[in-house]
Amino acid sequence: MDAMDLSFLTASLVTFFVVIDPIGVAPIFASLTEGSTPTHRRVMAIKSVLIATAVLFGFAYMGEWLLGALHVSLDAFRAAGGVLLFMLALDMIFETRSKRREERAEALNEADEEIAGTNEDISVFPMAIPMLAGPGAIASIMLFMNEAEGLGGQLMVFAGMGANLLLCLGLFLAVGAIMKLIGDTLAAMITRILGVILAALAAQFLFDGIRGALLAG
Repeated sequence: MDAMDLSFLTASLVTFFVVIDPIGVAPIFASLTEGSTPTHRRVMAIKSVLIATAVLFGFAYMGEWLLGALHVSLDAFRAAGGVLLFMLALDMIFETRSKRREERAEALNEADEEIAGTNEDISVFPMAIPMLAGPGAIASIMLFMNEAEGLGGQLMVFAGMGANLLLCLGLFLAVGAIMKLIGDTLAAMITRILGVILAALAAQFLFDGIRGALLAG
């Protein structure tokens, strides 16, 4: 593994950890599967991660074709992705994203009062999309795949993405014990620190997109 591959692995690990936010998603999964049987909870955890993986793989290889069909340049997408990730970072720093996720979970529970204790399938929506494979994760995988050089760089990007999705799976399977161990205060502190890191990464994406557009022009 050369220095370039290592840098891609590190960047993808950090970026996907921030945009997927396993620590923030785990409580939502716990809320939506409250009262479910252990078997159903396990099936939902596995299906959610598999579907999110498929979605991100699809955008990793088909995203550039989609942009071409829409006549959108990669530099424009890079800049737009930077803006999107920066907005996500602000949400994390001020904890507005967590509040929206809680409100979304409450809305789902109100829409179906029998969701707890039933076999309600939450794997596609809202867990896989948009909780795991949301706009931030989709933008990130497309940006990294565009910048990766060769198969080694692409494998490092997928390794970073895969590690975070496996972390989500582990948290989902042990969500009860994990949430008691972490606590709300520690989870909020980690979220804010990662939000600052994501803001810096987002700014770099934005600067790279603007620079690329200026050079191309």
